[in-house]
Amino acid sequence: MTALPESLLAYAERGPVWAAWIERLPRLVRELVEEWSLTPDGAAMHGHTALVLPVRTTGGRPAVLKIGWPHPEAEHEALALQHWHGRGAVQLLRADPHRWALLLERLDTEDLVDLWDLDACGIVAGLYRQLHVPAPPQLRLLSEQATRWVGEFGALPKDAPLPRRMVEHARSLAQDFASDPACDGTLVHTDLHFANVLLDRAGDVWRAIDPKPLSGDPHYELAPMLWNRFDEYAGREREAIRDRFFALVDGAELDEDRARDWVIVRMLVNIKDELLTNAAPDRSWTSMMLTITKAVQG
Repeated sequence: MTALPESLLAYAERGPVWAAWIERLPRLVRELVEEWSLTPDGAAMHGHTALVLPVRTTGGRPAVLKIGWPHPEAEHEALALQHWHGRGAVQLLRADPHRWALLLERLDTEDLVDLWDLDACGIVAGLYRQLHVPAPPQLRLLSEQATRWVGEFGALPKDAPLPRRMVEHARSLAQDFASDPACDGTLVHTDLHFANVLLDRAGDVWRAIDPKPLSGDPHYELAPMLWNRFDEYAGREREAIRDRFFALVDGAELDEDRARDWVIVRMLVNIKDELLTNAAPDRSWTSMMLTITKAVQG
């Protein structure tokens, strides 16, 4: 039997839903390995919400078995990967959505984390152009999320620790996006950043992993590339954030104003979520979001 990492087992402390999933995991692994005729081929790994087990198929092909913690953002991961057919994203070999299980091609462990950030932005901009195709109709709509955010921005208390004008600006932008037909219709990854791009050495190309797909707007994609590796800005935040922003916009041939507006909305959504869901909000996180918002506004 495959041993689960102790760090993954510790996720049971997150609450009863997590504990129940952790308890089910060993049985799920056994069932899927047997049913899909897989051979474990290395130590199990994990991210924030999934177990990843290196395996080989009956033909000896290297692959990974991914079993995710059930949550809405990952509900249509298999559908998105199937829709991309390996173009710009990891190739899906098999899926059981009811068990939140995916069999994926095995890519190299090399990601974009150690690459110069502007070179990485160029690679990600190229992936945007491959991944932004018409969305399948089953996906959740970005416009529906924008509509919800309008109400949630309005629910922020007047004494929330952030400038009220920023909240109202984000609320106005979200309201405009919610009624904009271009807000929906494109398959977007929504969490494309340095660590979610891996090298395919066989083809010498980069591929996206771990999508949280929506039917949305290509301009919605940029924000994670601005808040990840934030510590590297150190002392030149405004200039460095804007350098990344324009590298992405220019590389993907996006509209600068529309991309900027979505960055503002996403930063304020992150702050809103932190303030409304945590009794002791992470001030460093909210400060980071405010810094990015101010930088892209000039």
